[in-house]
Amino acid sequence: MTMRLFLSLVVWAIAIVPPLASQTSTHATKESPRARTKAGTLPRMADGHPDLQGIWTNTTITPLERSTDLAGKSVLTETEAAAYEKQILDRVNFDRRDGGPEVDVTRAYNNLFMDRGTQLATIDGKKRTSIIVDPPDGRIPPLTPEGTKRVAAQSKSLEVYDSYRNRPLAERCVIGQASTGGPPMLPGPYNNNYQIVQTPEYLMILVEQIHDVRIIRLDGRPHLPANIRQWMGDSLGHWEGDTLVVDTTNLTDKTGFRGSTENLHVIERFTRVDANTILYRFTIDDPSTFARQWTGEYPFLAAAGPIYEYACHEGNYAMGDILRGARLQEKAPQDPAK
Repeated sequence: MTMRLFLSLVVWAIAIVPPLASQTSTHATKESPRARTKAGTLPRMADGHPDLQGIWTNTTITPLERSTDLAGKSVLTETEAAAYEKQILDRVNFDRRDGGPEVDVTRAYNNLFMDRGTQLATIDGKKRTSIIVDPPDGRIPPLTPEGTKRVAAQSKSLEVYDSYRNRPLAERCVIGQASTGGPPMLPGPYNNNYQIVQTPEYLMILVEQIHDVRIIRLDGRPHLPANIRQWMGDSLGHWEGDTLVVDTTNLTDKTGFRGSTENLHVIERFTRVDANTILYRFTIDDPSTFARQWTGEYPFLAAAGPIYEYACHEGNYAMGDILRGARLQEKAPQDPAK
């Protein structure tokens, strides 16, 4: 099958595949026929592998790293979780206007545009305090000396507003890597929806944010040559029992995840838990950046569809405004005290 023919079939499949189940970001409702299975069984494809198809959301207010005030607590009781969820939602409420006159500039959107959800990620009935499960402290491992220098240089480069080329990829609507697009695929403040289309040879993940598409090969071919680098890397998948394991390499240094290099190696695991849940687990491996490997885990929940196109760059005046704002700041009188 040629790639052009395959992509044509993908577009056709997106149009006709019905949502797996009707569900808001946090609550399941009516199941589709695909999801109706006997108790204790999973929806399966004709080849016997679990059926991962459908529309999913990874919306959660569980942070990537565990807050230091919850040190030693990987899960919370229902009472503790309710209080902590309220605390998080109050903190990220973009409708609050207690930040002074500049709040309308620094907060480009209000809560109408946000889709963080309202609950902590729940696995096996337990409310998680961090997406990271290894190291046990729920924190990203320390950076290596090389990684520390690289992250500092990257942060410094973001202070340059001379050209659109100085701005980060997500700001330029090129790719949503390091947020929702991945790998790894992490929840963001909005557009946390995905559509999966599955065949025996390929698995496609349509990402709402910036409308990225991941193509994962399941046909046993090896990784691309090392000199071929792609925005979302080269992803190969294979089945280990009922878990789809996806191995991604060949990333570009332009899509560094938390300061990672182009040699970042990401291993993802997709396990269909029930008709409405996929347990997603990822491991980050980049010895040039992190002192050790680290792993995160949280659920993808069945969601209502369809997914509408996120037209990030069409009619996007933000980049011009950003650069014009920088020019105006340069012309403004400088405070001698600074």
